[in-house]
Amino acid sequence: MRLSPDKFNELELRAYQIRRLSVEMIAFGMWGHIGGSLSMAELLAVLYFHQLHIDPQNPQWAERDRLVLSKAHGSPALYAALALRGYFPIDDLYTYCDLHGLEGHTDMTKTVGLETSGGPLGMGLSVAVGMALGLRRHEHAATRVYCILGDGETNEGNVWEAAMAAAHYHLDNLIAIVDYNKVMAKGFTWDLMSIEPFVEKWRAFGWDVVEVDGHDLEAINHALHQARWVLPRGKPLVLIAHTVKGMGIHEAEFNYKWHTHAPDAKTADRFLRELARRYGKPEEGFSRMQASIEKESFYAGE
Repeated sequence: MRLSPDKFNELELRAYQIRRLSVEMIAFGMWGHIGGSLSMAELLAVLYFHQLHIDPQNPQWAERDRLVLSKAHGSPALYAALALRGYFPIDDLYTYCDLHGLEGHTDMTKTVGLETSGGPLGMGLSVAVGMALGLRRHEHAATRVYCILGDGETNEGNVWEAAMAAAHYHLDNLIAIVDYNKVMAKGFTWDLMSIEPFVEKWRAFGWDVVEVDGHDLEAINHALHQARWVLPRGKPLVLIAHTVKGMGIHEAEFNYKWHTHAPDAKTADRFLRELARRYGKPEEGFSRMQASIEKESFYAGE
C-alpha cells in the first residue's frame, strides 16, 4: 500500500522534526546518544504517524500496539516522536537529563507513552516476547508488539535466547526492527564484533526476515504493512533496517565519535542549520542556544 503524497510529506516532516528535536534536547541536556537517535528518525515517523494503533488520549488502551525501545539510549528520538504525537508537551523535551525530567534512558514509571524501561542492552526483546505471548493469551489477535534493537546490541546472548523463545511460541504478533547503522560506540560492527551473516542468523532461529532501506519512507511503510497484514504465518518477523549512524548531519554520519556525545551550543546551531538545508526548510539555528550556554557556565562554575 503506497503512501499518499500528503502522507509522505507529513512523514518526511516528522522525520525532520524528530532529528531536530533530538539534537536540541541532547545539546540542552549536555548528554545523549545523537548518532543512534538520528539513524531511526524515519522508522519512528512511519510507526508513530502511520502504522501503530495507539491513542495518546488513552495510553493504556488494552488493544493498543506496543513499542519496546530495546536500544534505550536512543531515547531522544522516541521522546520526540511521543511529544509530536501528543503524549506530552513539546516543552517537556527540554527537561531531558534534568533532575526530575526525562531520563537519559527510558523510564516507563515517569514518562507517559513508554511501554518499558531500558538501560542494559539486550533486554528489550525478552520483554517484547513476554508482551506478545500475553496478548496472544488474551486473544488480542490484531495487536502487534514492535521491538527496536541496535545492531551492536545483538552481540548480547539474551537477544538470541529471546529470539529462540519467540519462534518456539510462534509469535507472529511480534515484529523486531534492527536499526542496522553499522557503528558501535568505539567503531564499526565488523571490526569490534561482527554480526554477519545477519539475515541467516535470524532465519536459523526460526524468524521471517525482511531487509529495507531504513531511510526510505515508502519502503519502510510497505515492509511494515507486509509484516502486519500479509506475512504472519506462525513465525515472528524481523525487519532489518539498513540505516546511517548520525543520518542528516554530515559530520556525524558513520562516525563513532558521535555515538555518545552532546554538541555544544555552537555545534548544535551548525547541525540544525545543516538539517534545515537538507530538508529544504527555513534555516533556523539552536533556539535554546543562550540557555544552553548559561547551563554550561553554571556547571563549569563560571
